[in-house]
Amino acid sequence: MNIFEALRKDHDVQRDIAEELIQTHGDTASRDEMFSKLKIELKAHAAAEERHFYIPLMEHDLTQEKSRHSVAEHHEIDEMIEKLEETDYSSSAWLVEAKKLQHKIHHHLDEEEHEVFQMGGKVLTDKEKADLASDYDKEMTVQKRKDW
Repeated sequence: MNIFEALRKDHDVQRDIAEELIQTHGDTASRDEMFSKLKIELKAHAAAEERHFYIPLMEHDLTQEKSRHSVAEHHEIDEMIEKLEETDYSSSAWLVEAKKLQHKIHHHLDEEEHEVFQMGGKVLTDKEKADLASDYDKEMTVQKRKDW
């Protein structure tokens, strides 16, 4: 497995959870469960991806700007999560904000997969791609065990 395959696998998980989240209603256990699941997934992924994908890409002129942009989007997603945490589950505003988050997640993942991955493929060697995938997967395991 290479880094692109490892990231894409987790991107699919994030898309699925975000979709399930916006299908929930009110102050329910299912909404709480999906929101908690999404927060854990996004935080673990951002930490592992920044360490084992974006930092290596920032070393190359070709991928530095896109890498910085993607890391900035991780921070925007964090802020959107914080806003949702401060909003009552039963409020109609909660679902509005959750849909904005879902849209942002889709935009971010699509941009990574269609732009950053192609550029990253040009600057990383096959060995780096494989090593980064292994390091990323290990980091995801560590991050998911953290008490977010």
